[in-house]
Parts: sequence; C-alpha cells; structure tokens
Amino acid sequence: MVTPIKDETQKSKPKLKFDDINMAMENLKGIVHKTELIYSEIFSTEFNNHVYIKPENLQTTGSFKIRGAYNKICRLSPKERERGLISSSAGNHAQGVAYAAKRLGVKATIVMPAMTPLIKIEATRKYGAQVVLHGDFYDEAYSKARELEKEEGYTFIHPFDDLDVIAGQGTIAIEILEELKNADAILVPVGGGGLISGVAVAAKSIKPDIKIIGVEPEGAMAMKLSLDNDKLISLDTVKTIADGVAVKRPGDITFSIIRDYVDEIVTVTDFEVMEAFLILMEKHKIIGESSGVLSLAGLKKIREKGKNIVCLVSGGNIDVVTVSSMINRGLVSRGRLLCFSVELTDRPGELQKIAEVLAKLNANIIKLDHNQFKTFDRFNQVQLEVTVETNGHGHIDQIISTVERMGYSVIRIY
Repeated sequence: MVTPIKDETQKSKPKLKFDDINMAMENLKGIVHKTELIYSEIFSTEFNNHVYIKPENLQTTGSFKIRGAYNKICRLSPKERERGLISSSAGNHAQGVAYAAKRLGVKATIVMPAMTPLIKIEATRKYGAQVVLHGDFYDEAYSKARELEKEEGYTFIHPFDDLDVIAGQGTIAIEILEELKNADAILVPVGGGGLISGVAVAAKSIKPDIKIIGVEPEGAMAMKLSLDNDKLISLDTVKTIADGVAVKRPGDITFSIIRDYVDEIVTVTDFEVMEAFLILMEKHKIIGESSGVLSLAGLKKIREKGKNIVCLVSGGNIDVVTVSSMINRGLVSRGRLLCFSVELTDRPGELQKIAEVLAKLNANIIKLDHNQFKTFDRFNQVQLEVTVETNGHGHIDQIISTVERMGYSVIRIY
C-alpha cells in the first residue's frame, strides 16, 4: 500500500551545479580514497556487457557516505558546528557523519533504527558519536532525530536530501569518467536518492549521453513508484534484506533531480541481491553489503549488450552472521545447494542406493538425516533428508528426476 504526498517539487528549489561537485572534490582531498575500477570477467560474461565495479565498499568508513557527510559538515558555519550535529541513518551515513565530525572536532548524535546491524552501530560509536536506537526503519529514526534537533538545538545533517551531501556523492561520477571515459552506463543503488542524484548530475554534465540507471529492491521501491506516478509516493511498509535502502519516503530534492537526470529505475528481488552478493564474494573476493550490491543485481535487467557498464558497489558494512546467511541463500538461488527428502523402506541397503546414485551424479553430500520418527509408519518407513552441493539448476533437475525414476517420491525442501 502506498500513500501519495502533496507535490512540492514544482516549487522553485536550489539547483545542484557541477561547480558544487567540483568544489566537493577539493574538500574531499586527503579524506576519501579514489576507489579504482575493477573489471569483472564473471559479470561481463554472465550479462554480455563489459562490466566494471566501482568499489565504494573499500572507501573510508566502508561506504560512499563519507563523501557527502564530510562535504556537508566542512561547509557548516562555526555557529552551526558549535550547536552539535544530529542525524539519522541505517548505518553508513551514521559512520560518515561520525568520522567527519571527529576529524573536524564536532560533537555528533546519530539516531539509528533498532534493527541496524550491530557492526554499523559499534563502528559509529567507535568514531566517537553518541548513538540513539529508535524505531524499526529509517523513517522512524528520521522522525526521532528531527525531534531531538528541535529539543536540543542541534544542526541536522540529512543523509540524502541536501545539496551539499548530494554534491559529495557526485564526486564518484567524476572519478569514474576520469578513469573510463567511454562508459555507456552507470548502475546505482537507490534508497533516499542522494547517491544517484549526485552521480547523475556529475555524469550528465561530463557526458550527456551516458545512461544513469537506478536499482531498487522490490520491497522498497518508493522512488520508482514516485517516478511512475510523477509525484512523491510514501510506502506504508518496506520489506527487504537491503536494510541500507529501506526508505519509505524519497527526498524532495532528490526526487526532483532524479526526475530530470536519471534514465530509468529497475527493481530486483532479494534473491537476485543474494546471487549478486555470492558472485562478488566468490569470484572477486570482495564483500559488499546487501544494499551495496543492488547495482550488480540490476545487471539482469539491462537490455542492451556489449556496453561499458559501471556498477557502483556502495558499501560493505555487513556482519559475519549476515554474510553466512547471504552465502547460503545465494547458493540456493544459484542452484548450488539442494535439500530434499524421500521416504525409504526400513531395510538394509536403502540408504546406500541413494548414496550411490548421488555419487554417480557427482552430487557432494553435505548432510544426511536418517530419521524413522518423522514418518507416520515408523516401524516400516524412514524419512531421509539429504543436503547436497550441486552445479546449477540443470544438475538439480537431473538429480531429482533420477531419484524419482528409482521409484521414490522426492520432496524438495530448498
């Protein structure tokens, strides 16, 4: 369910200029890493394009957010800094603000959703910021931060709907096009829209014919719906593993910029995100967080072939428990794991038959559960649950059909 918002975007708003992004480049010298492009053979082959990765997961604080946060804070007046800073974030902007505040000698308080991964909360605290946990999603944390802004007189640092923040994010596009002048398209994760807004303005200023494509999760596609309806749309709920872009309401400024500069927004499923995560980790030995790999997941939705495409991997702040879960789900989605059950007659040699056929089919057994208490007729039948390592969906189909031809009824668990 979605809720339309009164359209304020037609009113006169300050415009982001390319000069603002160039100024941000100067402000960020010595603060951010120039993350060099990585050519991806595996993604290029799989999607029939020339794919490059812009690894902002290797950036200072582990994401692109330091660019916008630092640029904003360094441009504040002394009086604005003295009041202390307040911000809201699902994690990466929090670390950017905390790091920038520490570098510039400013006190900072960050309101984060209670469900924020622990690694992001602890990293924010280690940079010296006070952390307040509130709400389940970003928008609830944002409302709390605005309350504290009024109560305490803090200076609010918006995570995406601010021209100085957007200008900082736009420096990424300058770096990309300095390194790959013949880039045809840049794929960018979309949450509130600050990243893609800055990238789009900078990239189109340098190379007007370049395509800028946003990627949103299906469970949090507020920006796509807003563009489709030509007015801001607020989602009633969001549901996605990509916690960093789980935003119900896009920004006013970002919506206006995206409407003018972005060519298209595509959506991806959580399973497509997990597949992209797995490929990036397994083939490139690079860890990206779920929201960070949206751009790689979006490659499936690109119709053109043979193009030079840059995928912006926006962050890599992810805890090891989530990494394990993402790997397992990614393996299932790619057809690399199969778990199934069959009922066997409780007599010697039945288990061996299954084991032998799996061995002939080169299915590596990871786990076996041979349990007579899971069947109704536990004196004559045994349920066998098997988890095997497989080599794609075709291999899975071959295993299931072979076992069924042996007379067994196969129940696929995952």
